Formats: sequence, C-alpha cells, structure tokens
Amino acid sequence: MKVLVYSDDSHTRSDVMLALGKRPAADLPELEYVECATEPVVFAVMDAGGVDLAILDGEAVPAGGMGICRQLKDEIYRCPPVLLLIGRAEDGWLATWSRADAAVPHPLDPITLADAAAQLLRPRADVATA
Repeated sequence: MKVLVYSDDSHTRSDVMLALGKRPAADLPELEYVECATEPVVFAVMDAGGVDLAILDGEAVPAGGMGICRQLKDEIYRCPPVLLLIGRAEDGWLATWSRADAAVPHPLDPITLADAAAQLLRPRADVATA
C-alpha cells in the first residue's frame, strides 16, 4: 500500500514513517512511502494515482496540509483518504473544514497515528484483495 507523507519538515516526515513502520497493523500489507516536501510534488503524486493514504502536515509552510487537503478533495475524483496532522486537538474543526478523513494532533503519538492510519487503510486493503 502506498502512503504519501507531506511536510516541509523532514523530521516530521521521518516521525510519521517511524511511527507507522512497515505496517501500522498486523492485518494490513506492507507500506510503501512517498515523501513530499512541497505542494507541487503532492499534487503530481496524487494526480498520478495509486496512493492509498495521504498524510498531510497541517503546520507545513508555505502550503499547509489543510488547504492542500481541501483542494485534493475538491479536485480528485474518489480521492484517497487523508489523515491530517494538526497543531493541537482544538484544531479538529479545521480538519473538518478541510474534509480530512481523520486528524491526529502534534506532538505525534505513535499509537494514535498508527490506529488512525490503519482505520483508513483497511477498506482500501479489502478492495485490493477482493
């Protein structure tokens, strides 16, 4: 399964991939990561297709993950699920505005992140094996 990880901060991207590991849950296939540090690369990868989950950093600059998420949901037919990394739990309403499928606050808790990612990946894994 292919997971796009977007953040302008390489440490955030690394933290996400380390938290999820090869698979966020035992019942899921191994993950393949595509790291993106800029907005144009996110759109190029998403337009090419094949992404099963996009994890976007809402705190990224100059293009935040919330605005990117909303644009992806508007422009990509059957957009894959998006997990948004938000600055704090109170920013959940912004994640709702952006049409994110799930949100996890900073600082990242590996268990919370893995659980959220697994919930979003399971339906896509079921379709892939069907």
